[in-house]
Amino acid sequence: MFLLRNLLFATANVLDTVLGLYTLLIIGRVLVSWVGADPYNPLVRLLVQATEPALRPIRRRLPFMGGIDFSPLILILAVAFVRQFLVASLRDVALLL
Repeated sequence: MFLLRNLLFATANVLDTVLGLYTLLIIGRVLVSWVGADPYNPLVRLLVQATEPALRPIRRRLPFMGGIDFSPLILILAVAFVRQFLVASLRDVALLL
């Protein structure tokens, strides 16, 4: 049983780290869009390629808000929810084993 518990704890920790890094990528994408960085810069391209698949569906569903893009904020809130709910649930299940 302790192997399953450790596996769940490790999964929760890795998931928490990955989601935290993804949040930083989203914030980096927002900052890059504010400063108008070169779109051909490899770092900018990495940020766009990593975040655009998650941002595009949110943008399609949001109404026009006067030129302000709220999709990164909504995505950050969704990632925070998953971090709080899923990671905490995995840890709680591990504790019960």
